[in-house]
Amino acid sequence: MQPGELNKAISAGKIPNLLCLYGEEDYFIARALEQIERIVISPEMREFNYQQIYGKELDGSQVCDYARTFPVFAPQRLIVIRRIDEASTPELERFRSYITEAVPETVLIVTAEKIDARRKFYQEFKKHGQLVEFKRLYENRLPDFVRERSREFGFKLTEEAMARFCRRVGTNLYEVTAELEKLAAFLGERDLADSADIDAVISDTRTESIFALTDAVGARNAQVAITLLHRILADGTAPLAALAMLVRHFRQLWKAHELLVQGVSRNEIPRTIGINPYFLDNLLTQARRFEREEFCALFNDFVAIDLALKSSGSRPEVLLERLLLKIVSQR
Repeated sequence: MQPGELNKAISAGKIPNLLCLYGEEDYFIARALEQIERIVISPEMREFNYQQIYGKELDGSQVCDYARTFPVFAPQRLIVIRRIDEASTPELERFRSYITEAVPETVLIVTAEKIDARRKFYQEFKKHGQLVEFKRLYENRLPDFVRERSREFGFKLTEEAMARFCRRVGTNLYEVTAELEKLAAFLGERDLADSADIDAVISDTRTESIFALTDAVGARNAQVAITLLHRILADGTAPLAALAMLVRHFRQLWKAHELLVQGVSRNEIPRTIGINPYFLDNLLTQARRFEREEFCALFNDFVAIDLALKSSGSRPEVLLERLLLKIVSQR
């Protein structure tokens, strides 16, 4: 079952009674659990019909008994086993006996970050229940998420506001949701957020400063790049973290440059590189400023600086300054 199919099932109130929710994006798992709990368990009956267990503490036989117990004054009970991947093999084997003979009066959900689909437990689970994987949300999918959640809060964002919001907040979906909630409170009765609203509510974070640094370097603007480098290092950003962001940015520029040379459609480039489409024009403008030979030389420099930063006695700020000046001065 795909996440979209699960959402439709939840909306229709047709929740499978055996569910395994797993994957890197914990936000989606937590949200699905909240929605299912609201449907299956009434607040006044929660104490009698809800159990939560953690994998490390799993007693397979006891869970089987819980699951086979009829709900109290309600059509169903809900059992959630978190981090089932941390359960011991013997307890999973004991628990597996319930999977093959699950009762309709119990909705049983297990969660995990990763599963081994080769294990017999998950093979049985897939045969009798539903496995739903929630993959990490990448940058190029963030606008869709922001658009959907902002609608739920009762407002929309202009294109410029969307780009600024995505850049400042990043891809931590808990933080994204919290910032959207703040933005909704700030807007009040208004239903459209613009760039000024983003500036008023969401601070110019260290992450955005690093992105601004990479943009300044890509634009070959030495003065701005050096100023931003000093700022982010003074704010506590580790030199290796700053270097990593530079490497990531120039990897994207190199990919964009090669795709342009190959004549790939600009509509395909964001998906191929894995970037937010709102940043495509700026990325392509920067990519055109460099030649393939320059990218090859730069990545040799990145390796050398990485080794120098990890060696004792190096002066990180001086090393990074020299690197930036070398990049922006190349022609």
